[in-house]
Amino acid sequence: MERLPLAERYVAWLADAGTVRGLIGPREVPRLWERHVLNSAVVAEWVPEGARVADVGSGAGLPGIPLALARPDLQVTLIEPLLRRVTFLEEVVADLGLPIEVVRARADELHGTRSFDVVTSRAVAPLDRLASWCMPLVGADGAMVALKGSSVEEEIEQHQATLSEHGTAAAVARPLGEHVLDRPTWAVRVAWADEPRVSWRPARGTQKRRGPRSVGGRASTQRSGRRKGTR
Repeated sequence: MERLPLAERYVAWLADAGTVRGLIGPREVPRLWERHVLNSAVVAEWVPEGARVADVGSGAGLPGIPLALARPDLQVTLIEPLLRRVTFLEEVVADLGLPIEVVRARADELHGTRSFDVVTSRAVAPLDRLASWCMPLVGADGAMVALKGSSVEEEIEQHQATLSEHGTAAAVARPLGEHVLDRPTWAVRVAWADEPRVSWRPARGTQKRRGPRSVGGRASTQRSGRRKGTR
């Protein structure tokens, strides 16, 4: 409850600048708390204490910012390739005074250079493609924890063979926030069966770009020249 004022400020950002800049649909404003913020925060149930967490395709900061608000013990990195979204994230993180790192990059640009205990995402891609982006960022004892819809078990059945080919253990799905939300959040957890495989084949359509830019929080140094425009 001590961080409730910060959560309220974040919701105000989503309702105002988030909608004006096209990160949140106007129809979502009345249900920002239940459908977006609390829905994201409950992923904390599946994140170990003191973990290094990456939020891939963070967008408006979901689930990364609610997760950081709910769990001050975590080291959270928001990974987002689009400049306008990164700008929004930088402004929000600065306003809330949170020790969150913001990195402008695609996930595959960080393969082989960054490693996390938990890599999370929300409504980013189908499970097989999502894993090709996220699993190479997962450390040996870590896991990918992705927020999904209620049909997640069908998605696991569809893509488990592909995941196993790349060295993962069986994916596990469970509802989160059953005692907090009227409609629990479904998530899937994927861990390595053996050693991490950084060389996982990139998803189709990815293109090489310059190195990522890290802004704010713990990593305030710029790693590469500023890119112009948006993707």
